[in-house]
Parts: sequence; structure tokens; C-alpha cells
Amino acid sequence: EGRVEVYHDGKWGTICDDQWDDRDAEVVCRQLGLSGTPKALSWAHYGQGSGPILLDEVQCSGNELSLDQCKKSDWGQQNCDHIEDAGVSCDPFTGTDVQLCQSDAVGLTPTLQGTVRLAGGRSPSEGRVEVYYNGDWGTVCDDGWTDLGAQVVCRQL
Repeated sequence: EGRVEVYHDGKWGTICDDQWDDRDAEVVCRQLGLSGTPKALSWAHYGQGSGPILLDEVQCSGNELSLDQCKKSDWGQQNCDHIEDAGVSCDPFTGTDVQLCQSDAVGLTPTLQGTVRLAGGRSPSEGRVEVYYNGDWGTVCDDGWTDLGAQVVCRQL
């Protein structure tokens, strides 16, 4: 989750929240390889960016593979201020693909919901996936588990 920034023509910039909705968030989450329930956030929910505002009036159908395929203003054409920077949450705990199972795993208590770790592997880069949620470590059931889920976990580590 965070403020959405895009790289275009050699520079990073933000997206204005005019017309910004959950269909746009769905495309951002897909483009980042993240699952869960996409949620669009407006009014610089994750803080105001700096530098150029590169996109405005983004209107995705929700089926696109990237923001570049969505209907939008021309790059750099906008009428916004950074108080309107768009944000996205791709919350893995609101989706239905991953179920948390009870676990007796013991470890240090992290302070961040959704922290992941690998346990029981032969090296730090392999093992059973465990997620910290509501004060407990739990394992991830393999129903619906794919390489995409493994890629997300690897990025979180």
C-alpha cells in the first residue's frame, strides 16, 4: 500500500486522484504482481509526493495489465496539486485466495500485521510460509497457492 508513483521519460512522478477508483487500483496491484482486494485512496492518503504530477484522469476498466493501457490524460497534462496524489492498497488479508491456518509457531513478536517469515527450511530462503496476523503466527494453506503468491512472499522478505 502507498502513494502510486510512475516512471516516465526519465523521471518519477505521482498520479492525480481525479476519476481514481478501485478499477484503477486493481490495475496497479496487478502491475505490481500483488493479490488481495484492491482499494483506491484519494487526497494524498499516504502523504503528498514531490516533483511532477505525471498522470491525471486515469480511467481503467480493471482488465488492463498496466496503467499505460488505461484511458488517461496525456503524460504531464494535469490540473492538480499534490494534495490530490492517488494511493492504492493491495491488502492480502481482504482477498479470498489465502486462508490463514492456526499454528503453534513461536518467534519474536513483530509489530507489523502481515509480516511474513519462512520456517523449517534448509536455508533462510526456503521453508513453510508463516504470516503474523492478529497477534499470532499462522501458516498459509495451499488452496489456490500459485507461483504468483510465492513471488509476493519473496518480495516481502
